[in-house]
Parts: sequence; structure tokens; C-alpha cells
Amino acid sequence: MIKKTLIGLALLSMALPTLAFAEAPTPEQLQAAINSVWVLVAAMLVVFMQAGFALLEAGSTRMKNAGHVAGKTILTFGICAIAFWAFGFGLAFGDGAGLFNNNLFGLSGFFMDGVNADAFVSLSASDVPITIKFLFQLAFAGVSLAIAWGGFAERAKLPVYFIFGLLFTVVIYPIVAHWVWGGGWLSKIGMQDFAGSTVVHLQGATAALVATILLKPRIGKFNKDGSPNKIPGHNQVLSVLGVIIIWIGWFGFNPGSTLSAMGDGFFGYIALTTNLAAAAGGVAAMAVSWIYFGKSDITSMLNGVLAALVAITASCAFVTPLASIAIGAIAGGITFFTAIWFEKKGIDDPVYAFSVHGIAGIWGTLSTGFFATPELAKTVNVGGAGLFYGGGFHQLWVQFIGVAGALVFVLVISFIVLYLIKVTTGLRVTEEEEIMGLDLAEHGTYGYPEQMNHAIEAHTSASQSNEGGRPVPVS
Repeated sequence: MIKKTLIGLALLSMALPTLAFAEAPTPEQLQAAINSVWVLVAAMLVVFMQAGFALLEAGSTRMKNAGHVAGKTILTFGICAIAFWAFGFGLAFGDGAGLFNNNLFGLSGFFMDGVNADAFVSLSASDVPITIKFLFQLAFAGVSLAIAWGGFAERAKLPVYFIFGLLFTVVIYPIVAHWVWGGGWLSKIGMQDFAGSTVVHLQGATAALVATILLKPRIGKFNKDGSPNKIPGHNQVLSVLGVIIIWIGWFGFNPGSTLSAMGDGFFGYIALTTNLAAAAGGVAAMAVSWIYFGKSDITSMLNGVLAALVAITASCAFVTPLASIAIGAIAGGITFFTAIWFEKKGIDDPVYAFSVHGIAGIWGTLSTGFFATPELAKTVNVGGAGLFYGGGFHQLWVQFIGVAGALVFVLVISFIVLYLIKVTTGLRVTEEEEIMGLDLAEHGTYGYPEQMNHAIEAHTSASQSNEGGRPVPVS
């Protein structure tokens, strides 16, 4: 047997002489290969979060809109991918070429060709190929845009997704990304946002808030006295599965932001803090809902997990495991109460996008100003220690400036863009289309055709017996 194996190897080396005499890879080449595979896998995990968002949002909305809500996830990620390749990546990570000292936005690397890596100076510290870096950063931009759509749910026109998706990816998201990650002004003052509590989540959530306000509440959400009515989603199991997928995807989101699998396994440490925060957020939100309602609320628990993940995204590389539990638990509690508060104020946020991604994003970004340790800040080489670890108020002030700057910028630009859409093409479908459901109104078919046929029959009968009153909504 051994003799036959040796003969086979000899024949193979004769047939493929390059294999027999190929040089062994250098340590540098091996390191680059390992890092590249790791970042590509991380990018795939983050892209897979789109499946989680599709399930979460579809499950959290009504059956008559489920196909539309899920389907637009693919549409808008496609728009984002093309726009980010053409302009967004260059604006976020390109060199400013001396304009404004590179503080505001990049001006190189548009229509990224996969070859000219010199155009992206801010990413030059990593040995990962520029193509993989692009895919990783695209995944982040796609998540931010997916968050924004939460504020549009169940009442926005389909063309709005085309227009705002394009403009968000080019005019809004990459600018703040450049400020923090591309060598811009927030980077230069030492803002700590390791994986994007502000860059990704606060941006998307702020756009969602503006859309929610301009679109106004869904039909039947509020009574004449302003009191809210519950409009429950059609499938809580889909929402749970969505959150589980998003939780798994976050192991690409945070640990992947190291852009390296080498060294002492720092990406594993980040995975630890990320997971602990998520667990604490879910448990805390469930406990708070139990105390507040007298019943444990599944939706609150899901929002608590997501809010904790959002919060730990900025601080995962800067804080201890114990601090990550505190950050996650606080995020879960804050999100529960802010969701109730916004609803009482007349804001109809169908998937609680601003509470989960906005408020938690603010808290997460500020949290490093309290909990960042000097050792970890030195390891990451960004900013300094937080208030509780001897750093005084300096880092907290830097974090506040970053949050305020990003919030105001996205709020203003999103309002301008969406208001212009509103006065030109319009933002919202008609009342009849909303009652009918966006599946049928926008796409000509329901996501659940058999079930919805029965609902339509019941709706028709109810309308006929309503003596000319207001149409009865289809769930």
C-alpha cells in the first residue's frame, strides 16, 4: 500500500511539476490568507443578517404586508450594493485629497475596480485585499439601510425604497462612516465606535424616525383621544427566528471588525463581550416587561436582545465582560421604556427601530466613556479610558460630540431628502391601498395567498354589512 502511494505521488509530481517545485508560502502570505478568509466569512455573516431582518420585520407586521416587507429586503440590498460600489465606498474610506484636511468625506476610489487599493488610505493598515474589505463594509451599509426601513413599514410607496435607498447609501451613510472610520474629524479626536453603534445603527434609526414622523401613523393605530391601539404582527415565531439569525450574524459584525484572526485571538474576546451583552439584554427586558405588565412579553425580550447587541457594538473591544453585561442589561431596560414613551407621544414605529437601534446606539456609544479600560483602549489604539477607569470625563465628552454630530447630520439630511420625496412623488400609499395591503397593492399577489383569500371574503362581508361606513381593515 505504501509503495503504491509513493508511486502515485511521483506520477502526480511529474504531471504537475509546479506542485513539486512550488515555494512554500511566507509567514506574511499565510497571515494575509488567514485574515482574508476570516473577514470574508465575517462579511457573509453580516450579509446573512438581512435574512434575520426580513423574518423579524415580516413577522412583526401584518399578514397582508408580509411578502412586501420581506421582498423589499432583497431589493434594497441590491440598490445599496451598486450605490456603495459606485460612490459610497469612496466617500466613506477614500482619501480626501487635501480637501477639508480629509475631515468630511473621501474623494477617491469611486467605481471601485478591486485593484487600486492606494485610494483607500484609511484601510491600509490591514493586509486583507481591498475587494474583501469592500464586501465587509458593504454588509455594514446594508444593515444600516435595513434598519431605516423599519420606519417605513406598512405604508410607504415602493418607489420610495428606490430613491431613498440610493440617496441614503451615497449622501448619508458614507459621510458619518468617513468621520469615524475613514480618517475624518471624529476619528482624529478619538471617538470610540468599534463596529458601529453610531455609524451603522444610530444612522439607520434616525432615518427611520424621520420617515415615521413624515409618513404619520398607520390607519387604526391611534384613537381620536391619542391613545394607541396594538397592531400585532402576524407571526411571532418568524420574529424569534429573525432575532436568532441576527444574533448569530453579530459574530461577524463585531469580531469581524478586527479585520484579523491573528495575534492573541482578540476577535474571540470581542465575541465573548458581544454574547454576554445580548444575553443580559434579553433577560433584563423580559424581567422588566414582567414587572410592568404583569405578564412576560416576548416582543420586549426580542427588542432587549437587539438593543443590547446594538449597544455593545461600539464598546465590545473596550470593556470588560462584566461591563458588557451591565451595558446590555441597561440597553434592554432603556429600550423597553422608550418604546412605550414614543408610542404614547403619537409616534407609530412598527418595529421600534428608533428605540432599539437609535436609543440603544446612543447609549452604547456613550458607554465607552464610562467603561473603557486603559488597557483595551491601548490595544485598539483609539481614544482613552472611561470615567470609571480613571479617564475622567474626556472620553465621555468625545463620545457625546460624536453622537450629537451624527444625529444632527442624519436628522437634517434625512428630513430634506424625505420631505422632497413627499412633495414630489409622495411617500405614502393611498388609504385604500393601505387597507388592502401592500402585497396586493404594490405586487399584485399576497405573500400568504390562501390565508388572505379567506380574510378578503370576511372583509367583503363585513364591509357590506357596515352600511356605507368606513372600510373594515384587512389584517
